[in-house]
Amino acid sequence: MKKIFLLLITVLFTTCQHHNNTFITQFEKSRGTETSEYADVINYFKELSSTYPELSIFEMGETDAGYPLHLVVYDSDGKTQLNTLKNSTKNSVLINNGIHPGESDGIDASMLLLRDIVQNDSLKKRYQNTLIAVIPIYNIGGSLNRNSHTRANQNGPIEYGFRGNTRNFDLNRDFVKQDTKNAAAFAEIFHMLDPDVFIDNHVSNGADYQYAISHLFTQHNKLGASLGEFIETKMRPALERSMATKNMPITPYVNVWGGTPKEGWSQFYDSPRYSTGYTTLFNTFGMMVETHMLKPYKIRVEQTYELLLSMLDYTQDHSLDIKTIRRNALDEILKKKTYPIAFEIDPQKEPSIIQFRGYEGSVIDSKVTIGKRLTYDTSKPYLAPVNYYNEYRAAKETTIPKAYILRQGWHRVIERLENNQISYTQFEKDTTLVVETMHVDDYKTRLSAYEGHYLHYNTSIKIDSIAVHFSKGDLYIPVNQKGARYLMETLEPEATDSFFNWNFFDTVLQQKEGYSGYVFEDVAEQILKENTRIKDAFEAKKATDKDFAKNPRAQLNFIYKRSLHYEKAHLLLPIYKAYE
Repeated sequence: MKKIFLLLITVLFTTCQHHNNTFITQFEKSRGTETSEYADVINYFKELSSTYPELSIFEMGETDAGYPLHLVVYDSDGKTQLNTLKNSTKNSVLINNGIHPGESDGIDASMLLLRDIVQNDSLKKRYQNTLIAVIPIYNIGGSLNRNSHTRANQNGPIEYGFRGNTRNFDLNRDFVKQDTKNAAAFAEIFHMLDPDVFIDNHVSNGADYQYAISHLFTQHNKLGASLGEFIETKMRPALERSMATKNMPITPYVNVWGGTPKEGWSQFYDSPRYSTGYTTLFNTFGMMVETHMLKPYKIRVEQTYELLLSMLDYTQDHSLDIKTIRRNALDEILKKKTYPIAFEIDPQKEPSIIQFRGYEGSVIDSKVTIGKRLTYDTSKPYLAPVNYYNEYRAAKETTIPKAYILRQGWHRVIERLENNQISYTQFEKDTTLVVETMHVDDYKTRLSAYEGHYLHYNTSIKIDSIAVHFSKGDLYIPVNQKGARYLMETLEPEATDSFFNWNFFDTVLQQKEGYSGYVFEDVAEQILKENTRIKDAFEAKKATDKDFAKNPRAQLNFIYKRSLHYEKAHLLLPIYKAYE
């Protein structure tokens, strides 16, 4: 009996020693004050996957930092092959961490999550029909750039990474434009997995309040139809109820800057530059997690961990509904004939009412500057109703074509279409088709650099329907494919994050040919004599526009731009819409 007892003690000690030495994270060792460094995170998952057959780890593409992006996959059936992931009938959840490496909560939570699942038979059984895919650290360059100071408003961890990547891009603004290798590698992972649910882990800035965690689901009106209804009326409330049962109240992301939450706020609009805005272009349910910067790091990680479990549970329990809605999404989009490409708060809809747990805020004199400052009194918590403006309406719509046609030679655009598995053919011979052309009519441009671009906005176009000659090799891109949303959001110039607005077509904005005024004067005189349409428009413009009537250069340019001498390529986008 004594020998058996000693043997049991030895086995238990050996097991605990193996567990403690190998799979206890730096977060746990430091009692919730530290996060692991990049190399330690990757080594942790490599060792975990070599010990537990349910985990597999892959290198997926290159990043700007020169390191590969890693993907860790949990499958209760054992080791996974990349080429089998997309065709799996299981639920699939993709979790992204460290897009802003100073917001490391998800990194540590995911390490704990996968470890606990593979070490717990009941959890393995619970998620036997779910593929859990984790990108351990997305922004590797930023993660390697560790410090203790750049997150000035954040309460831990002691050290963390930097927001910008190796090339100083904010990767959560890069999903559509894909300036970075990171974004291209993410696209490869995303399309290979085709996840049902996507979760991106963050830490918030902004107002102070009682919650340690908030959620930012993709905007439901933008998502539209059954997808939007499901995420707003079923998925979101269920997550909130689940977290409440864990005594971890959660609120929609507090989109407040400069004021206080008591004034109410609007739902964050996640356009396709953001991770969830991008992933939902392919009908994946998307959510960002936003823990609160001022809460202790330990609490933030623990609540992220619990939220991930809650989302896994919901996905597991509603697998059939989620897959059915996703499968029918394309038909729902295309049958409407028009597609919304810009949104605004709907003034005709009443705001939702949130019973909000906040702190009393006030404006007092600054002790640092000569101005005023906002302060929150944490000794004065409140529970009060606030307005949440989460109903949007389409501010602009476009008619859905049968196909887009793109001139060959626009290699940066074609590369991104291919990265996102957009199907197209190329004309085998010169072809003439009646199509809609798009000329840029007006646009505004940011005056300062934004993520490596001078972004356009408030874009408007003029449309003509004419016969256009296309050359052998030009691209014919049918809209009836899984990437329909992606095509319309990028190729419609008026869409918020279109390729035009991100400067991919800026060369069409520059006029290449011109004229010398003293020479063109004689030509213009002859044009007015021979072309009554131009002459009548010219005279009408002078009669109705006082500034024009006093500006000889503008008058000459008016005639030039309506003559055969004005180049057709100026302001003409190399994108055409075909309806037959």
